[in-house]
Amino acid sequence: MPSALDLRLEAAYNLITGPGGPIQVGSVERFGRQLPFITNAPTNLADYVAYFAMQHGDATFLVEGDERLSFKQVYMAARQVAAGLIEGYGVQRGDRVGLAMRNANAWCVSYIGILLAGGCATLLNGWWQGGELAAAIADSETGLVIADVQRAARLEEVEHGAKVVTLDIAQPIDLAIAPITGAGGNAATALPTLTGQDLATILFTSGSTGQSKGAYSRHEAVVQAIFNYVTQTASIVHLLTEDGLMSDIQPATLICTPLFHVTAEIPVFLQSFALGRKLVLMPKWNAEEAMRLIQDEQCNYFVGVPLMSYEILIHPNRKNYDLSTCKSYAGGGAPRPPEHVKRLATEMGEGKPLLGYGLTETNAVGCGIINENYLAKPLSTGPASKPLVDLAILDDDGNELAQGKVGEVCIRSVCNFEGYWNNEAASKAAFFDNGYFRSGDLGYLDEDGYLFIVDRKKDIIIRGGENISCQEVEAAIYEHGDTNECAVFGLPDERLGEVVGAVIWTKPGSSVTAEDMCSFLSQRLAPYKVPYKIWMANDALPKLGSEKIDKVSLRNKYRDEYAAELA
Repeated sequence: MPSALDLRLEAAYNLITGPGGPIQVGSVERFGRQLPFITNAPTNLADYVAYFAMQHGDATFLVEGDERLSFKQVYMAARQVAAGLIEGYGVQRGDRVGLAMRNANAWCVSYIGILLAGGCATLLNGWWQGGELAAAIADSETGLVIADVQRAARLEEVEHGAKVVTLDIAQPIDLAIAPITGAGGNAATALPTLTGQDLATILFTSGSTGQSKGAYSRHEAVVQAIFNYVTQTASIVHLLTEDGLMSDIQPATLICTPLFHVTAEIPVFLQSFALGRKLVLMPKWNAEEAMRLIQDEQCNYFVGVPLMSYEILIHPNRKNYDLSTCKSYAGGGAPRPPEHVKRLATEMGEGKPLLGYGLTETNAVGCGIINENYLAKPLSTGPASKPLVDLAILDDDGNELAQGKVGEVCIRSVCNFEGYWNNEAASKAAFFDNGYFRSGDLGYLDEDGYLFIVDRKKDIIIRGGENISCQEVEAAIYEHGDTNECAVFGLPDERLGEVVGAVIWTKPGSSVTAEDMCSFLSQRLAPYKVPYKIWMANDALPKLGSEKIDKVSLRNKYRDEYAAELA
């Protein structure tokens, strides 16, 4: 039975999307059928950004340390970057231009500049080591990379074939982007006129197949995803206004998740243009610094992986900070334990927990659950987000399963990505013929249409919201000359959700220790992928009838051992 909040949100949604409402929903043909489509959204990101940047003008948009940039300043700096990319670096429509840097004002300006130049913003994971960065650059055929000093140093250590432009992001924005803007171009440089079908972004996703795949999207899909979020936000704002709880201060969000992740890119960064929302950037996570920024910048919204809001909740110095402006503690990328949901809902004053479910391939749209609905169903990710998401639970043949039956969580919408760059087989396998994207998650829908995820098909570990391919870690372990066999799996962790565990059988006579192997892997993998716990086996690993390593029994055995060690 729908909750009281569900009924109110439905009424608000109908008002917002009904006749004369600000968001108009029509349809467009895809996969031989009509799909919902927001008809009054801009066709491309360049027009979207230009319109709202000018509308909000001098309002503060980005805050990083002591530097504060308005919407207009960000747009004008991005316009300069676009001119420099076109005239100085020869960027043409559809060219992949990589971004490799930590969260910074310069990241945001460079991202918009790439789009204005007609380029495809190719978001490289800032935590990757040189080899991982080089593999993604080669895979996406990226010819130019904009990097901060730290990432540029990693790229110097490997061969990748791209030209690297290094930005000193510690400098004020005009100086930081000077290596691009000084290369050529000016305000008179003509920018391309883009359509919804132009290439917009490539984001990298870790699945069961090892190396990250580049999920590419067109402008239309990204803009529609933004406006799907805007519709949800507008519905909540309507309820707050009805209840007399809508603040008159500028909306502001503390952003702690990396901008190269879809959660930070679309619902946070890009949606903020439409909302006139201030973004307060944190280069590195620290719970006490987060509380200081929430207090000083009067943030009303916090977004991070679930463990971040929990660390604020339990921090011994929380009482020293005024967090009263923050009404929402949003999480994504990983589930929250029900006890955390309850404590956040009851111990953070007026601040309440939220959870979103979406994927890189769906451009972050999927499901969402808020406030008392989340408290009532803490194990759910909520119902499908209106107006664009078509959510279904399908069997392996693409047939819809009955309510309550467990199957693969599948999403169909105009927001979905186009495919994996240069990987036709993976692109084809990602979709059913009727247009449903196969998430690789297993779940069911309850009688109210709320999604409950119960397991994963994909052989991945989710550590603090970051997907880790078990196969990729195993491949790195096999690079060590003493490795005979190995298996990688997730270990439960109260803070991070999961951490990486591994069991390794080495060659006879080997003296390699778990510590040696961690050191070896640290040279090849980003730190978050290096196993937290390694067991060195004395014998060959158990096999299935197919002679594949029996990862299920190994995972169960070593998870039990790990739990006993912690007890």
